[in-house]
Amino acid sequence: MESTKDKREPDEPEPEGTLPELVDESSPPKQKAKPGKSSDAPETALVRPSALQLYLSKLGKYPILSPEEEHKLAVAYLEEDDREAAYQLVTSNLRLVVKIALEFQRTWMNNLLDLIQEGNIGLMQAVKKFDPYRGIRLSSYASFWIKAYILKFILDNWRLVKIGKTQAERKLFYNLYKEKERLHQLGYDPGPKLIAQRLNVKEEDVIKMDQRLGSWEVSLEKPINDDSSSRSVKDLLPGPTKPADERLGDNQLRSLIGEKLQAFRDTLEGREREIFDERLMAQKPLTLKELGDRYGITKERTRQLEARLLEKIRDHLVREIPDAEEIIPEFLTSISS
Repeated sequence: MESTKDKREPDEPEPEGTLPELVDESSPPKQKAKPGKSSDAPETALVRPSALQLYLSKLGKYPILSPEEEHKLAVAYLEEDDREAAYQLVTSNLRLVVKIALEFQRTWMNNLLDLIQEGNIGLMQAVKKFDPYRGIRLSSYASFWIKAYILKFILDNWRLVKIGKTQAERKLFYNLYKEKERLHQLGYDPGPKLIAQRLNVKEEDVIKMDQRLGSWEVSLEKPINDDSSSRSVKDLLPGPTKPADERLGDNQLRSLIGEKLQAFRDTLEGREREIFDERLMAQKPLTLKELGDRYGITKERTRQLEARLLEKIRDHLVREIPDAEEIIPEFLTSISS
């Protein structure tokens, strides 16, 4: 249980009164039985309720707690680790999770139970961290945790490639469409510049997020045409190899560098040749410490010898290969650093 001084009081105002109970509006109201007919005889065929309907029907058995009851249970869990009290705090706020999940349904547009499940995890986390001595209702505090867990779930499952990696991107993801609709209703053209000003973000971030939200992944195995024997999208991707002429030029340049390095090696003696062979050109190079121990010198002194040798190699290649600084600039930079 975290210390109460580490918690911050949420800025959201406390909801007034109790939360409204959810009613499944999709199911028709029950008809009164007509006289002379048994009420047990159904007039229509039986329809198996969905998982969501079953879940909503179970919420009614959990009572909504009064502020006094909630405070008493929260104190019992905080000070005595009373698990039964925590259970009652969670179950009494399950309606709140459904209410918040419905607000995100327009964004998710998939199984509502997924959002409810993630929201319930956020609710349990809120009960775990709730401080009853701060003078706020659990529902006000828990709403932040519930929204955070639901939003994270949506971001993690909206695309195969994640689109909300930072806190700013997650905030923009959730508010972009809402702000667009708000500006439309006010009669404004919701351009990136105006949205960026309203949300206090960069205009380029708005453009990038709008492009991400407006595009969908395409399977690489999807056929180009309806014919199952046709090529797939993967066949249209560029190959990983370079064109033949570029590969030939790279091979020739690599061979030339190898010849010049071999000629440079023949000019070396003693420590410099050993550093060249066993440190710079070896597949499993020795460490500076291992070479220093062999020569009876410090690791720093060995590093200085290596740096001086690398500078000699660079000067040799610049002299022997015409326009080396333009042809192999990356290689020269790597051996000079």
